[in-house]
Amino acid sequence: MDTMMALRAHQRGGPEQLVYEQAPVPAAGPGEVLIAVHAAAITFAELSWDESWTTRDGADRTPMIPSHEVSGTVAALGDGVTDFAVGDEVFGLIDFDRDGAAADYVTVPDVNLARKPRSISHPEAASLSLAALTAWQALVDHADLALGEQALVLGGAGGVGVFAVQLAAILGGQVTATDTGRNADFVAGLGARQVIMAGSGPQPSGMDVVIDAVGGDALAGAYSTLRRGGRLVTLTAPPSQELADEYGVHATFFVVEPDAAELAHLGDLTAEGRLRVVISQEIPLSDGREAYLSARRPRRPGKTVLVVR
Repeated sequence: MDTMMALRAHQRGGPEQLVYEQAPVPAAGPGEVLIAVHAAAITFAELSWDESWTTRDGADRTPMIPSHEVSGTVAALGDGVTDFAVGDEVFGLIDFDRDGAAADYVTVPDVNLARKPRSISHPEAASLSLAALTAWQALVDHADLALGEQALVLGGAGGVGVFAVQLAAILGGQVTATDTGRNADFVAGLGARQVIMAGSGPQPSGMDVVIDAVGGDALAGAYSTLRRGGRLVTLTAPPSQELADEYGVHATFFVVEPDAAELAHLGDLTAEGRLRVVISQEIPLSDGREAYLSARRPRRPGKTVLVVR
């Protein structure tokens, strides 16, 4: 087994650069696991990230393979890996400066992986790996949302927002979410007590926590929705310290990091039926370029998943 099929880009750019072609099968190094990929969830913005195209020291790393959200079966173990065995079903988040899971096989550090609960599918598990983990880290690690607090999720029908609304409710928050209007009933069904039109009409105030998954004007208007001492966590761009000081709020920007223990907890919540995974579309890996191009078209809420096996 020397070659596999993969979705690759040989020069930096958008989805048009992606080609479905043969590529070498990677070898698991020390502390790594070779995964036979079953499903790879995608984040449309990843093709715009520097980490997708260069190493940490800035060197070009094309041809690159996208999709950092994986679920599959352990095919081989690198030296020093003792927590997994060949045949284990696993899921996890791949570091952004590594080749991703839009391929038959991918190597992942073992510390980035959790065991997949048997009762959830590979597409569901892959969908948790970035979006749900981002929402959890925003609410728990950075906002420290407490029972009974008022939480506002900007972009409740988005990839992260779908999980942020649900997890805020699971954590005991009183959840308000914004939406463009097309998906208000859907967002309410996720656990939002109130769904408001983004950018129009009366905006909420006195919030304890705001999770911004939209950016732009929505982020600019988020500071005024918080009480003094409230916490703003933005996933889109660093916040304005000037506005944070003006409104007396704490504002934080972060990028999700792999965390196997947190992923395992999210998997358990899903297996228990408490957390719902929403998948917009499942597309064969061979049509991966079209999957990325679908970002430019209207689609249902939820994650886009490449089906590999």
